[in-house]
Amino acid sequence: MEFETVVKNRRSIRKYQDKKVESEKIEKLIESARLCQSAKNRQPWQLMILQDEEKDQVAQIMLDLFETNVYELPGYMNSSKYSAWTIKSAPLLILVFREKDEIWDLGDYVSIGAAIEHICLEAVNLDLGSVWIRDTAYTEKEICTYAGYPDLELVSAVAIGYPDEDPKARPRKAIDEIVIKKKS
Repeated sequence: MEFETVVKNRRSIRKYQDKKVESEKIEKLIESARLCQSAKNRQPWQLMILQDEEKDQVAQIMLDLFETNVYELPGYMNSSKYSAWTIKSAPLLILVFREKDEIWDLGDYVSIGAAIEHICLEAVNLDLGSVWIRDTAYTEKEICTYAGYPDLELVSAVAIGYPDEDPKARPRKAIDEIVIKKKS
C-alpha cells in the first residue's frame, strides 16, 4: 500500500472481528516498532504481546477500578471502561513499557509515541485496525504487577485486529492552525 494511503486510511478502530491475527503479521508489527527512530537511539520501548485470556485479564483489571472503587472517580476516567471493552473485543493487545528514568522522560515518551505510530501505520498496511490506548494509566501499577514487571512503567497499549467497523475520518485542524510563524 502507498504510504500516503496508509496515513490517510489510519483510524482508531474499537470494534474487531472474531479472527486471530496471524503470527507473521504480529512479527511485522513488532519489526515496524523495532526499526523506529528514537532519541539518542535509546530504543526505550519494551513490548509485550497478549492474546486471549491474558489480554482479557488486562481489560478486567481496568474494569475492576470501577467495581471496587468506593470513591467517585473523575469523569475523564470513564473512558477506561470503553477502552477495556475494546481490549476484550480485539484479538491482540500490545503493552508498551519502558524502564523508569527521569533523565530521559521526554525523549523516551516521544520515541515511544513514534514506535506506537509505526505499529498503527503498519497495521493499516496489513489490513488490520488498531487503537492506541492510554487509559491503562489509571491501573498501571496493577497491570505491571499482573504482567510480572512491577518495576517498569506502562506507557501505553495498542489494541489490534481485523476491523469490524469503518469509521469516517475525524475532523482535523487546518494547516494554518497547526503551523506557526516566528514572532519578531
